[in-house]
Amino acid sequence: MGILSWIIFGALVGWLASLVMKRDAQMGALANILVGIVGSFIGGWIGSTLGLGYTTGEFSVMGVIMGVVGASVLLFVIGLLSGSRR
Repeated sequence: MGILSWIIFGALVGWLASLVMKRDAQMGALANILVGIVGSFIGGWIGSTLGLGYTTGEFSVMGVIMGVVGASVLLFVIGLLSGSRR
């Protein structure tokens, strides 16, 4: 995927994760993109560790799902570290 694809995918995944974690109003577009990209790598690692056959670098429905899972985990950990209970 090209850099523009990573940005768009990161924005989508980050936004979906912020909705799942009820942090949508707290995050801006740049934060959504960064959380989405990093979360997608985390989701890819989780998927490959669990043997789901997901690999990073490919666009698929499973990729979006695992990206949202990874980004949600990232937001949860950030919330724990920052003391946020939301």
